[in-house]
Amino acid sequence: MLKKNDIITTEIIDYSSDGNGVARYENMVIFVPFTAVGDLCEIKITKVLSGYSFGRCEKVITPSSDRIVPVCPISRQCGGCDFQHISYEAEKKAKYNFVKSVFERIAKMDCEVRPTLSCDEHARYRNKAQFPVSVDENGKAVTGFYAARSHRVIPCDDCLLQPVELNEIAQHTVKLLNRLKIKGYNEQKRSGIVRHIYLRKAWVTGEIMLCLVCTTANFKNRDILCDMLKQQFPAITTIVINVNDKNTNVILGEKNYTVLGNGNITDILCGVEIEISPHSFYQVNHDGAQQLYSIAKESLQLTESDILLDMYCGAGSIGLSMADKIKQLVGVEIVPQAVENAKINAKKMGFDNARFICADAKDAAKMLLEENFLPTAVVVDPPRKGCDEDTLNAIISMNVPKISMISCNHATAARDCKYLAEHGYKVEFVQPYDMFPRTKHVECVILLTK
Repeated sequence: MLKKNDIITTEIIDYSSDGNGVARYENMVIFVPFTAVGDLCEIKITKVLSGYSFGRCEKVITPSSDRIVPVCPISRQCGGCDFQHISYEAEKKAKYNFVKSVFERIAKMDCEVRPTLSCDEHARYRNKAQFPVSVDENGKAVTGFYAARSHRVIPCDDCLLQPVELNEIAQHTVKLLNRLKIKGYNEQKRSGIVRHIYLRKAWVTGEIMLCLVCTTANFKNRDILCDMLKQQFPAITTIVINVNDKNTNVILGEKNYTVLGNGNITDILCGVEIEISPHSFYQVNHDGAQQLYSIAKESLQLTESDILLDMYCGAGSIGLSMADKIKQLVGVEIVPQAVENAKINAKKMGFDNARFICADAKDAAKMLLEENFLPTAVVVDPPRKGCDEDTLNAIISMNVPKISMISCNHATAARDCKYLAEHGYKVEFVQPYDMFPRTKHVECVILLTK
């Protein structure tokens, strides 16, 4: 029987969906981070639970043929990247297996899961960065990224997933915070001013939004800080102070105060001009999103007679990218700022066939049913928790012939597809897409037909 601190030698045989290597020893499953399938490892057991354990790789005795040297010096400390230590082909295969496994295990389906499609860029692809700001032992502001499963900030000068300019802005902001004596946030004491440096970059226009998440909107030297940042980085076209004074893991508070510009940046995605506010959902990989949405659009095979319902539409980027091919578009989103952005985006594009509703997905679906609104196609891009049952029931009640589901969580997607299959739908295919290289995350496009 395994015990904590035991040292064992065994081979890594699989990956778990959270990116850990998986080993078996005396009928016990052991999860070991930063290992590769095929590694023969010396493992120290760190935690023993009923039925499974956790371990730490003390030594790689025989390395896997998939193993590579990580390019990031803090990849083992930071909680951002899970697959810096394996080849990209091995990463794609692992993600295919993640998706295939959950559709077999959760959905009980032997459906077509296509090979994982590659992302063109494996580094510097993110258009959004959220840098937590903490304080060191001397009370100085520091930034970086959280260690895995903690709120301990690992200092990072240059995250390889972020554009160089976003890293530079974050680092310079911290220097100015310390120079101007503006306090970083002490989570234990719930004291200080700046909690996060939140940056968004419009990939096509080059516009950059700087959003400082703070415990108050007004603090000493705020305007001086913003002026100095704008002078140093002309690409910053808007600066927003977001207020979050709650004891919460949620990054953004509800209220924004614009210091510079209009509080938005503008990007172009799939030919659609998109207005983006701090609260707007917008895919963090611009070029990857274009490929992903193109797959969804192609799968639906829309015509001029189609009526499209875009659930969880955010700023409208998915539906608006399809609006030129259809009779009518209705988008649904719960975030008011995102809905306003979607309306502005539709107006800019000249789409008078687009309508956007600010409501919870299930409430909007019920309302549309009462209006006798009957879409011929649905595109649904839910949050990680997936669709709630009321939303799925409303879609089922509409008797929609075809559904394109875009999912960032293959487990909840499999669950939702199982429910839809139990109510008359068939999964035609599942297409994994590697939107987030070097991390455990994988996007999927799933086509369902009635």
